[in-house]
Amino acid sequence: MTSTPSPASSAIPDVQSSADSRQLPINKVGIKAIRHPVRVLDQGSGVQHTVATFNMYVGLPHNFKGTHMSRFVEILNSHDREISVENFEDMLREMVKRLEAEIGHVEMNFPFFVEKAAPVSGVRSLMDYDVTFIGEITAAGDFKQQTRVVVPVTSLCPCSKKISDRGAHNQRSHVTITVTTNSFVWIEEIIRVAETNASSELFGLLKRPDEKVVTERAYDNPKFVEDLVRDVAATLNGDARIDAYVVESENFESIHNHSAYALIEHQRAK
Repeated sequence: MTSTPSPASSAIPDVQSSADSRQLPINKVGIKAIRHPVRVLDQGSGVQHTVATFNMYVGLPHNFKGTHMSRFVEILNSHDREISVENFEDMLREMVKRLEAEIGHVEMNFPFFVEKAAPVSGVRSLMDYDVTFIGEITAAGDFKQQTRVVVPVTSLCPCSKKISDRGAHNQRSHVTITVTTNSFVWIEEIIRVAETNASSELFGLLKRPDEKVVTERAYDNPKFVEDLVRDVAATLNGDARIDAYVVESENFESIHNHSAYALIEHQRAK
């Protein structure tokens, strides 16, 4: 009497590892939009626990049919539940090794919270900022990392202030700063660069005396979108820890049905 082989003893074909004859390498293949707990450094309290959305890719040589998608998830879950800045590079190198790839790319996007005090009342509230760590393992085996922070601010139009008898139009703006650094820079430091160069920073909670101060501060400090990116870039130029940056500002116009936009990109000479 013959027995039926169990699934464990049967040979399961590995289709992903089979050969491909089309001679077309794939630049990025992997998984997108998977969420996982992360731990990031917080200048105020030491560490902050949050949840990040990950995009994880490797380069696929022309002779491989596919990659092993499940291994990306296994890598995320192998780091004691939380990914941190300290093990970000290790995670990328492990990903490239386990997927038998030469290059790898990971984007880790998460909300980052900063407690802020209102300027007059001192009432405290949390402001959230959109942060992304972008890591890459190159074909030469080098690790490269960028940090991108989106900072909401207020901008007030200098032209509107100049020509109007009463007030001036202002709007909320998003200043996006992407930096490549040669030493450690706090996320809060990047946030402050954007906020101090805007017409006014934003707060989660304001009382009436605070609203008065914030409104008048913006009125006394008008900025075109061009002014905003130039002032942020000038500040970054003075920081020796920053090797390269991209500064963007999108002003969500209050009197137009479109946005104003400007960008400055800079690489420090070696």
